[in-house]
Amino acid sequence: MAVASAALAALGQQLAPADYTIDIAAYALEATPRRTIKTIAYNRQVPGPLLRLKEGQPVTIDVINQTGNSEVVHWHGLFLPSEVDGAMEEGTPLIPAGGRARYTFTPRPSGFRWYHTHTFAGKDLHKGQYTGQHGFLLIEPRDHPAQYDQEIFLALHDWDGELLSSGDGSMDPVYEVSTINGRVLGFGEPLRVKSGQQVIMHILNSSPSEVHWIALAGHRFKVIALDGNKVPQPRTLSMLRLAPAERVSALVEMNNPGVWVMGEVRKHIMAAGMGIGVEYAGSSGKPRWDQPSELSWDYLPFAAVDPPPPQPASAVAIPLLFESKFAGHGAMDRWAINGKSYPETNSPILTAGQRYRLSFINRSNNDHPVHLHRHSFELRRVPDHPETHGIVKDTLLVEANTQVDVEFTANNPGPTLFHCHQQNHMDAGFMMLFRYA
Repeated sequence: MAVASAALAALGQQLAPADYTIDIAAYALEATPRRTIKTIAYNRQVPGPLLRLKEGQPVTIDVINQTGNSEVVHWHGLFLPSEVDGAMEEGTPLIPAGGRARYTFTPRPSGFRWYHTHTFAGKDLHKGQYTGQHGFLLIEPRDHPAQYDQEIFLALHDWDGELLSSGDGSMDPVYEVSTINGRVLGFGEPLRVKSGQQVIMHILNSSPSEVHWIALAGHRFKVIALDGNKVPQPRTLSMLRLAPAERVSALVEMNNPGVWVMGEVRKHIMAAGMGIGVEYAGSSGKPRWDQPSELSWDYLPFAAVDPPPPQPASAVAIPLLFESKFAGHGAMDRWAINGKSYPETNSPILTAGQRYRLSFINRSNNDHPVHLHRHSFELRRVPDHPETHGIVKDTLLVEANTQVDVEFTANNPGPTLFHCHQQNHMDAGFMMLFRYA
């Protein structure tokens, strides 16, 4: 197994040219003909540029911060050293306003990953993940046989939010605009396909806080990977559910010529713009949408059906209890793991090579998309099904008042951040660090 190496260095020295450059700067996103959103973006585009890297092949990426605030870039889903992973809590240096930095690392594992900012936003809904700082990251395997005719990357995002009371005294973001690849339905170019093609769609939910349900009228998705990791049992479904930071890779058979709509299943989110046209060659007319009658999604059908392989040792249990602490009317709730909010949370100590079982016990009325940095985990328990295996992810939606268990091997020493991927929950203390002995 190749070992990732990394360094983050200031660019005040004479250095060889980088493989890629990411420029962080203010950007005016034209989401509709009448709606321009002032935000921050990578290379003046939303999403940022697609980075295609080779598994095991070192890469150098220069980042130039042209904003007035410190920034950092997190390489989500990669097994990297903590000093380059892109979280200041782990020890990755912030890039100062007007500064530059160089990230050098060896990317692994292969699959569909992404990169994004990892800064605090608080009540400023024009910072952090509320901005356009997100981009696609594809780590190509050493052996990469093409099994499709076209590859499409799509990012779901919500914009122009404001904090409103949720009815229980807490404050949650509510958005005015929802987009796919920075455009609302009917504005911008459609996806152009040909009859008979097999298209792979890599779909990312880069929203700062919203879960999204996606369908493609007249077609079905054959899900082959979750969070960039192949599933044991590919399934063909009529819709997808993606929590913030989740990714789905699905094959779509283009066998129904016409002009169709791909978009959010819930009517009020599509009305806010989350949709895109899918146009077959030789077809024209108004895009067609077929409204699904219900929301449908479950992780379990993708699990392996054969018995799990024996583990070298039993997994060490680490229970993680999620609860909120009311902070007062008009204030953001404080979120706690095992009764404590970051940075006062405990730091479980990991032993390299040991297997661990994390029990996510959600005693709140909120769903939480939780993310473990620098590692992947295997789904082992979901509600109403005590044992499962084979589904490997880095982000998982733990629904309100449920328990989900995952297992991972501590094989990447260094401070390791765990947090809810909702920006407002993370900012309100829903984080903790694992540390290696």
